[in-house]
Amino acid sequence: MTDDFSAKKASAAAWFRSLRDRIVAAFEELEARATPAGQTPVTFEVSPTTRADDGGGGIMSVLRGGRVFEKVGVNWSEVHGALGERAQKAMTARGVPGMADDPRFWASGISLVAHMVNPHTPAVHMNTRMFWTPGASWFGGGADLNPCIEYPEDTAHFHAQMQAACDAHDPAYYTRFKAWADEYFFVPHRGRARGVGGIFYDDLNTGNWEADFAFTKAVGAAFLPAFLPVTERRLNTPWSEADRETQLIHRGLYAEYNLVYDRGTKFGLETGHDANAVLMSLPPVAKWT
Repeated sequence: MTDDFSAKKASAAAWFRSLRDRIVAAFEELEARATPAGQTPVTFEVSPTTRADDGGGGIMSVLRGGRVFEKVGVNWSEVHGALGERAQKAMTARGVPGMADDPRFWASGISLVAHMVNPHTPAVHMNTRMFWTPGASWFGGGADLNPCIEYPEDTAHFHAQMQAACDAHDPAYYTRFKAWADEYFFVPHRGRARGVGGIFYDDLNTGNWEADFAFTKAVGAAFLPAFLPVTERRLNTPWSEADRETQLIHRGLYAEYNLVYDRGTKFGLETGHDANAVLMSLPPVAKWT
């Protein structure tokens, strides 16, 4: 596969950045509505990120100490370079052809993790991305909800939005990608899932790039309709110190998963991307019993 993907790469990177802009604006608007009159709402701190060896970079956007979000990061990146030996072996094991002969790669995507103030409001993760090598290209991503105090109607709403995004492109996608999420977001050493799931997919290359990109865009576009209503429903629910304790312990589970198992964390650190951006997903405060 020659690098005739220049226009497609540019299109994907632009979409992921536009989605980042849309989500940041929506979260800041939510914070503004939750801030008492006369007080200044908390906004995102935005900084550029870089990859080692001048291999591109991105935008790290983090909001801390809000009325709604204790910490939320919405990152966009477009990076390129040559994969190291460990990453090449991992890609080869996944069936990516030609890595030993040409280790070049390009990747772009959006990554989001939100840790909430109110323990009744669920944490959430979402990412979508495109990956290219000279031998193959594919899309991946998904979203999963991580409540420490679960409300079945919130879980049902989130899954319904993800299913609608899947069903519009392939009626088999939701069942397949929900099962993948249930497996992927399982924490083996704890014997439990980190949340109530969602969808997860990777290595998506059906042979129709436009269709795969359209599906990936649909997943990203479904995020705000899936998450904002749940957040707004629980925003003013009274909570106790016991609720906060439950939240902090659940955050410990989330941190364990991201540091031990998450593919994106491993890939970002192994390929020299900005460590602060890679570890943006970690909660601001967590607790272990």
